[in-house]
Amino acid sequence: MQNEPMFQVQVDETEDTEWNDILRAHGVIPERPPSPTAQLEEALEEALAKQHNNRLEGKDLSDLEDLEDDEDEDFLEFYKQKRLNEIRQLQQKAKFGSVYHISKPEYNKEITECSKGEKKSQYVDDNKDLEKEGVYVFVHLTCQAKIESRLLSSIFEKAAVKFPQMKFVEIPGNRAIENYPDSNCPTLIVYYRGDVVKHLVTLLELGGKDTTLNDFEKLMVDIGAVDEKDDRLIMNYEDDFTKEEKHLRYGKSGIRSGIMGKFNVGVGRNDDNDDDDFFD
Repeated sequence: MQNEPMFQVQVDETEDTEWNDILRAHGVIPERPPSPTAQLEEALEEALAKQHNNRLEGKDLSDLEDLEDDEDEDFLEFYKQKRLNEIRQLQQKAKFGSVYHISKPEYNKEITECSKGEKKSQYVDDNKDLEKEGVYVFVHLTCQAKIESRLLSSIFEKAAVKFPQMKFVEIPGNRAIENYPDSNCPTLIVYYRGDVVKHLVTLLELGGKDTTLNDFEKLMVDIGAVDEKDDRLIMNYEDDFTKEEKHLRYGKSGIRSGIMGKFNVGVGRNDDNDDDDFFD
């Protein structure tokens, strides 16, 4: 008896048919992948929920008071207390507030040792010494005959007032280091917990003679001295109109675009879209 002929049947595994259900039940073809639309909707709901839960992050006390009629009282009070605690912590650390001019014999005490910080009030471990919280100390080796050095001195004056929890120190370069060349000034050295974490010779890396306080603040963020979300940073200055406009234009649409991009679903570039200007 001859064997029955074998036929190969082409099957579209993506079709939702009764025959495909039978084949899936017997493991002949794989299960249908989950619907990308359902995944998109689920991810969007999660993103919107996260955005809603974190909607009060970064708001100052005046912003929180304006929301008293719109938000749950307990929820609002939680964020008020959180913000107050952050302010108290900053106030406790605000020990400096001006530029310190020192001599060579004071260098180790006023800079290296100061950067190691003070002992905290509570033990971290009963078997260890009290933990110390470091201080960022910014040192300017000056030469007032140089334009860039005078520029950095001006930036130091503003930054010292703005960030009083950090220490800003100046000393003539040739007094700090014997025969230190004027061509190396201004030299910026940043100490933290007794170590040098940043060292710049001249302001070339920051912008040279065009260096601004904003450029200096970006350096502070890069080395971890200031959180990038700190309201005191120039790059975070926004008036109420700008904040509201951003919220309306980029809130929900930004989330949706990001999610669609994640799933590679129909996200293209529109060169005429004004959104590009926002990120410039």
